[in-house]
Amino acid sequence: MDDDGLAPVRAALERHDWQAAVDAVASASASPPGAEAERADLQAEALWWLGRLDECIEAREHAYRLYDEQGEPLAAGRCAVGLWEHHGMRGHPATAGAWLRRARRALEGHPDTVEWGALVLREAETAHGSGDLDDALTQARQVVALARSLRSADIEAEALQTVGRVLIDQGEVADGMGHLDEAMLFAVEGRLGPYSTGKVYCSLISACEQLGDLDRAAEWTDATLRWAEAHPFAIFPGICRVHRAVVLKRRGSLLDAEREAALACEELLGSHVGNSAAAFAEVGDICRRLGELDRSQAAFERAQELSGRPCGGLALLRLAQGRVDAALAVVTGCLRERAASRLARAELLPVLAHVAIAAGDLVAASDALLELEDIADTFATPALQASVRSTRGRVELARGDATAACGTLQDAADRWQDLAVPYEVATARTLLGQALREAGDEVGARAAFEAATRLFGQIGAHLDARQVEGDSPPPAPAGLTDREVEVLRLIAAGMTNNEIATELFLSAKTVSRHLSNIFTKIGVSSRSAATAFAFEQGLMDARA
Repeated sequence: MDDDGLAPVRAALERHDWQAAVDAVASASASPPGAEAERADLQAEALWWLGRLDECIEAREHAYRLYDEQGEPLAAGRCAVGLWEHHGMRGHPATAGAWLRRARRALEGHPDTVEWGALVLREAETAHGSGDLDDALTQARQVVALARSLRSADIEAEALQTVGRVLIDQGEVADGMGHLDEAMLFAVEGRLGPYSTGKVYCSLISACEQLGDLDRAAEWTDATLRWAEAHPFAIFPGICRVHRAVVLKRRGSLLDAEREAALACEELLGSHVGNSAAAFAEVGDICRRLGELDRSQAAFERAQELSGRPCGGLALLRLAQGRVDAALAVVTGCLRERAASRLARAELLPVLAHVAIAAGDLVAASDALLELEDIADTFATPALQASVRSTRGRVELARGDATAACGTLQDAADRWQDLAVPYEVATARTLLGQALREAGDEVGARAAFEAATRLFGQIGAHLDARQVEGDSPPPAPAGLTDREVEVLRLIAAGMTNNEIATELFLSAKTVSRHLSNIFTKIGVSSRSAATAFAFEQGLMDARA
């Protein structure tokens, strides 16, 4: 017999009807003192799935305090582990770490429990994130053994995916993917709860993207998105859309990729700061490829506001804007933050080589190539090998060794073609055209340039198409930056500061600062005069 009034809440959670669970909590009669902690705990669970993270944290912290006061360490520890995750999603790592330490204090002395396994697994994930791969692997394997002894499919699957991701980062790609496949089998069999299912799906897709296995990533992304959209879950549809955007971008479907990433921005903004920032960064990189540099700038700024960190794609945007020093600062800063992950560095090293060459620093470009080659030797994936060829060809061309660059870049273009990633194919063909021209083969150069232009045009990368042979757009008048030109256009279109802030994902204060800079540069003191300047300079006709 239900004597605490919470049976309807439990039933709604069991059938994954999160809104009904919240409603049932609100309509439940006052809980007896012993049941108040569970009421708050159940409420937090439902609120999390609805994406109402601030309310979830408030309820979960209340539940933790009550469990702690009542001397229920397992329940208190479970809440503390949940609060580690919640505050991590909010982008508050120090607070999250404090809750993980509280969880360990609560659960110390209860090593043969699911709650202990969940704690150690989160500690393993923390060690993995900090680069302590040996410790992370030891802890995750301990949790696998514990989960099997307890017959907990959820904890076992989560631990297997952690083991897999650590092994991949250690260069044991086949063994790592094997562990991820084993974890995925639990999900395919329907033996996992919704949280563990989503976590395993997303982890496998992330590993595929990291290794450049786009076919496998696309297959699992489509399956996972169908699963996520069939459930009213807070974060998983958005996270799946970020992954889908990555795959679509690499396949050359830029407009579709932008739509998916933009939807993810909206879906994740209130529930997962880190993934929301990743979604905005994807929008930024897609817009850069589309040649829409102002929109790219807005999206990257929003990503940085959310995460506090620059993105690798931002360096390429700065390069496209002609801001070479800023591009170099961005990419070197990103590499410092990713010192612990060789695969993450492998994504940035080609960018560093590109930017360093633009800055005239061939030593830095060569060093980046050497590190990339070393990583590719360890992981030996087709995508990394293609990246090495493109980067080596770029460096050889910069050194003046056009003959060597021709062979290297033809190999790069062929490898990217095999991987069906058209933007990279077109980029390699552009470099190949430059190398052929330097080697005196004008006919071959012309064919390479035409192929690159055609391919860039097919995927909508119009700026790259115009710049294949160095045809760069003219600089903005009066020394205006791309961002300032975009703000000026919106002023001329009659928008208020608040409307501009909404359009560009900026704060009203940032828009006011841009407006002040614009007035100073063009020598005006009113919006009407700025509008006249925009039309006189043809800026309203220059929209890409």
